[in-house]
Amino acid sequence: MPQDRELFPERFVPAPAPAPDRVREAAHDPSGHRARLRKRLLSGSDDALADHEVIEALLMTVIPRMDVKPLARMLLQRFGSLPGVFNADPRALQSVPGIKEAAAAALRIAGVAARRLARAQIQQMPVLSSWQALIDYLTIDMAHLNHERVRVLYLNTQNRLLLDQIVSDGTLDESAIYTREIIAKALAIGAAALILVHNHPSGSPQPSRADIQITHKIIEAARLLGVSVHDHVIIGREGHTSLRAQGLL
Repeated sequence: MPQDRELFPERFVPAPAPAPDRVREAAHDPSGHRARLRKRLLSGSDDALADHEVIEALLMTVIPRMDVKPLARMLLQRFGSLPGVFNADPRALQSVPGIKEAAAAALRIAGVAARRLARAQIQQMPVLSSWQALIDYLTIDMAHLNHERVRVLYLNTQNRLLLDQIVSDGTLDESAIYTREIIAKALAIGAAALILVHNHPSGSPQPSRADIQITHKIIEAARLLGVSVHDHVIIGREGHTSLRAQGLL
């Protein structure tokens, strides 16, 4: 045997020891579920994981010694959807048993990243020619809020985004819109046009009489000062409504 080892040393090369991280993971994941989930995530399409598995995969990175599948399902049930989880207030997230600061931060950063990626899409080209990208961005940011938010998109003469400004975060079902402040901001930054946006926490994006009235008021004030109002978009969990598309402008 010693002679064989000397003649054929390659036969006796010891197998490499498992990486410490893999040893620790195997100890806490004897069924291999985490490894299989990670493999599907890395090798599959965007739809390879169900919504609860997306949350689970994220929680795995900050909660290493616990089965986080029940926690992922609890979060979905509590906040209603994947966007609802990622857009949830950190304090609300931490009110869920098992979610501490690190987990809340991980979930929060997923929402921040999604919004920034979507916003980058609308900053690269004229807004009116990338309408679906704009709707996607607004939906990610506003559709699952439980209060009303008003924002104004200020555009230059090429309809590129100059400023995306949240002008009001309101209560459950109302938020103030101040015409003078909106027009003053447009003049201050040299905007040629603007798009009004707000959400309906109820879920339905259908405009109210008040929505239509305030839109006409802003259109008239802006027109006198040479600023165009391209649209007023209402975002809800059930979709979106363009007042221009509805013939209401």
